Amino acid sequence: MTKTIDVEIYGQRFAIRGEADEAYIRRLASFVDGHMRHLAEGMNTTTPSKLAVLTAVNLAHQLFEVERKRAQGEADVERRMTSLMESIEEQVPTSLFR
Repeated sequence: MTKTIDVEIYGQRFAIRGEADEAYIRRLASFVDGHMRHLAEGMNTTTPSKLAVLTAVNLAHQLFEVERKRAQGEADVERRMTSLMESIEEQVPTSLFR
């Protein structure tokens, strides 16, 4: 069921429509608000729209880094699995695999 949830991000009210849980939507809004406020602390002056774009770029960077680390982790697991399988095959007589 689609519902509208009012949230506040960086002092502006937004009506978010969707099917997600209200607590989840509020958590997302709070997350974005926190990032915008954190970035704003390090800046002398900026417009909310520029700050929103900088926040989006920052969050996209974090997402890409997490994805890169996940893919690297998967590749590491694949290498370890291959190495373990090779070690097992060297230790176990081949007649057991036939």
